[in-house]
Amino acid sequence: MRLFYVLLFLLASLVLPATAADDQSNQEVVKIAVSFTENFDKQNSAGIGALFTKDGVFVNPTGAHTDVAQFYAEAFKAGIDRIEITVKQAAAVGADAMIGMGEYQTSGKAASGAAISETGLWTATYVGDGGAWKIRMLTGLPKAPPPK
Repeated sequence: MRLFYVLLFLLASLVLPATAADDQSNQEVVKIAVSFTENFDKQNSAGIGALFTKDGVFVNPTGAHTDVAQFYAEAFKAGIDRIEITVKQAAAVGADAMIGMGEYQTSGKAASGAAISETGLWTATYVGDGGAWKIRMLTGLPKAPPPK
């Protein structure tokens, strides 16, 4: 019986720190998502670019984009002006790295007046950079249509 309690204590000591780290990771990822949303809604492409490391990359179906600020400036010119981001999961991957994933919804109007909308999934890798968390790689992919 005594061995059972010792094993239970050891298991709890291994699980609880990971949970606390994941809660902190989730809070950090949510902070970045909020900042991303605020900059997006202001159409501040430089502000979005500042959330990435200097060698950060955004990957979507059109490829890898290393000039993140320029990519978003072009998206704003195309008429996309609103984003909603949901953080579904975040976890520490070491002392200076985290991963996160969730969903997004963008919307706006094209020059023709037609509505623009996309719902998708995102994943991100974050690294510690000068005392702050920055996005090293963000992937955004539209959700596939439901099967027929």
